[in-house]
Amino acid sequence: MTTEKKLLRVEEAAALLGIGRTRAYEQIKLGRLRSVKIGTSRLVPTTALDEFVSLLLEESRHDQAA
Repeated sequence: MTTEKKLLRVEEAAALLGIGRTRAYEQIKLGRLRSVKIGTSRLVPTTALDEFVSLLLEESRHDQAA
């Protein structure tokens, strides 16, 4: 079993994505960045980071084609 974290605090996820905490919460609210709630904590699965970046890349490709 790996000791690598599977869930990150929103602040940690935001730092890894290079965005601010407020922007991360905004993306969660919009449904663009997946998260889970455990008790009172909002956590972001590490897999959601790659999904979010892929979404941004796809949108960028779409915008360039338009």
